Amino acid sequence: MDKVVGSAGDAIADIPDGATLSVGGFGLCGIPSVLIQALLDAGTSDLEAVSNNCGVDDWGLGLLLAQKRIRRMVSSYVGENKEFARQYLSGELEVELTPQGTLAERLRAGGSGIPAFFTATGVGTQVADGGLPWKYDEAGTVIVSSPAKQTQQFDTPDGLKEFVLEHAIVTDFGLVRAWKGDRHGNLVYRDSARNFNPLAAMAGRITVAEVEELVEPGELNPNEIHTPGVFVQRVVALTPDQAAEKRIEKRTVRTR
Repeated sequence: MDKVVGSAGDAIADIPDGATLSVGGFGLCGIPSVLIQALLDAGTSDLEAVSNNCGVDDWGLGLLLAQKRIRRMVSSYVGENKEFARQYLSGELEVELTPQGTLAERLRAGGSGIPAFFTATGVGTQVADGGLPWKYDEAGTVIVSSPAKQTQQFDTPDGLKEFVLEHAIVTDFGLVRAWKGDRHGNLVYRDSARNFNPLAAMAGRITVAEVEELVEPGELNPNEIHTPGVFVQRVVALTPDQAAEKRIEKRTVRTR
């Protein structure tokens, strides 16, 4: 039952080239930065990452992206990462853009054993009809597009409405960061870091959690646990310096 491993390097050592990863975090909030750095140090490449976004140019998943370690991204936001946009538009990176709520539910469904679900989000757009650019060539021509998805009408309180079928996401590995965790893998997230982390933890066949504070079994209030240990296979206890190192995605200040 003791799932604690000695280091982040040990925890990700068996992640092979070509693996799929579900990665927690939102922007730079709650990202598993130590595990990402360990993957960078290990030289792991040809990865497919499922995450809300891809960090920024010099932090988070952006570090892997900058060294061409990521082959494909499934995400909902390009936003603050210029290298992400550059690689996508120049044909170096395949990107499956997914509505944010749909992405969250696809991860949750994967962890719950639900193969697919219907949602109203995207009906009447390229999300459902197909044709979203997934990959360009060097000349800017679309060479891979999203396929059309199954749609179906259902009776609702507002009448007959159309919905689109979305498939669940299950990944080889999940990488998450928690505020507290115990040796059994039970996790608690703090404030806004409770974003995609619980979902990424559920979706991974093998989930690795870096925790800012490691506690003994029984110390966590069961009513406050966000991710039960059944979803977590490995726990990495961060040092105080590792736990303290957090970046601000976009610093804004005002004159006093």
